[in-house]
Amino acid sequence: MTAACAMAAAMWAHEKSIVVLYENDVHCAIDGYARMAGLRDAIAAQDTAYVIMVSCGDFLQGGTAGALSQGQHVADVMRSVGYQAVTPGNHEFDYGTERMQELLSSIGAPVTCVNIHRTGTAEPCYAKYVMQQCGERRIAFVGALTPETMLLESYGFLDAKGNVTYDLKPDSFYTLIQQAADEARSKGADYVVALLHVGERTQSMGYNSHLAIAATRGIDAVLDGHSHSVVPGEKVKNRDGREVCISQTGTQFAYVGKLLIRDGRLQTELIPTANIPYENARVKATTDSVTALIKGMTDKVAGCSRFPLEVTDEQGNYTVRCRETNAGDLVTDAYRHFYGTEIALENGGGLRNDIKAGTITYGDIVSLLPYNNNICCIKATGAQIIEALRTCTAKTPERDGSFPQCSGLKYTVNTATHTVSDVMVEVGRNGEYAEIDPERLYDVAVGSYYRMGGFYNVLRDCHVVTVAPTLCRDVVEKYIRETLGGIIPEHYAHPQGRIIIADK
Repeated sequence: MTAACAMAAAMWAHEKSIVVLYENDVHCAIDGYARMAGLRDAIAAQDTAYVIMVSCGDFLQGGTAGALSQGQHVADVMRSVGYQAVTPGNHEFDYGTERMQELLSSIGAPVTCVNIHRTGTAEPCYAKYVMQQCGERRIAFVGALTPETMLLESYGFLDAKGNVTYDLKPDSFYTLIQQAADEARSKGADYVVALLHVGERTQSMGYNSHLAIAATRGIDAVLDGHSHSVVPGEKVKNRDGREVCISQTGTQFAYVGKLLIRDGRLQTELIPTANIPYENARVKATTDSVTALIKGMTDKVAGCSRFPLEVTDEQGNYTVRCRETNAGDLVTDAYRHFYGTEIALENGGGLRNDIKAGTITYGDIVSLLPYNNNICCIKATGAQIIEALRTCTAKTPERDGSFPQCSGLKYTVNTATHTVSDVMVEVGRNGEYAEIDPERLYDVAVGSYYRMGGFYNVLRDCHVVTVAPTLCRDVVEKYIRETLGGIIPEHYAHPQGRIIIADK
């Protein structure tokens, strides 16, 4: 052993470990915060490690707590937790950029993101990195958000006149991450951990977290989000060929991530949140208060169902983003009934949570449809509808939030050729279908998100017949309560064969 190595070993022997607890894509599952904070307290009480808590984005939207307060309930809970670093996800833009900035400020934690810029400015809106001192060592957290957000939440980047006011720097994305890591090292960081909201799967703009590692050097670990992947710990080679650990915790607090830094080595693991036996009293009191407020708003019964209305499979994967689901059938039928249109569409990413069998409350419907989108009626040609179906199913069987659930339509997705075929429109309401006419205009009921990034903007320029003040979730609640008489019919027990997935 060299003298330098001996000195380093002696230093590590007298230093406490560093533990970084992390989460991603919580999507308003607020009950998990008290357990995560309780785990932090339990580790800190042993006095053998410095404990840091970080978030990798997508916490303000995706569930009832966010939907009913425009994110404020979630921000209040996170403030009670006490985070040391936070990076925003794409869904933080769902209420608009100004609202996002208010909420991130109210969380009371340092925010890091290298690539959120006001248009035309050289410096990002948030810190390039957040430095934390742990005894004699310093750890820097570098945050970055997928540039795909400019497509998914495009409305968040526009002012009232339609001008682009924010930019996620897609052309220099990986370079900005590298520059932040280099700067953190120059300022004395012993470790650099990237908090990415980029995802494991390559997106429509070509980004993923593995490519981010391959394009950079000097980053010790990547804690990721966006794709809802469950990754306890995977090794990916960086620009220098050095293996970098990457991890992701799934979604909705299925797991809490734990990065252990000890003796100069880094190791990640995932802890099932339900198995954590600790709760922080202060955080629990805050979540209980929020839950009580929500309960008063959501306990109203809309109906009942003998079977669940599903958007996920048994493993929690969003099947609604790659094939027809019974919840998608019900929701689009409700949209179609509201306006009496020939067709209705809903992007799979707008349907977030299953409704269990039994009593269905308004809160269950809010959880299914948490976004504050209004119901709209537009006119689209058959050709525009076909193009929307083709564009939004091009990744199938991979999951894509733009995957179209439908009513009044039948179509086949050909996964090998990335095409759609056999597009049929229901004739009247008698269950008979005829081939769609590319030249004809059809009335289509959709949520207002179609004009703000949904369906990849394919239908954005269609003529708008009307926009109702009614939220999409309220359309579904009324459909269940009044049109269906409060009882979900048996024909919704399974998908109805509107969308066929073919390997051709």
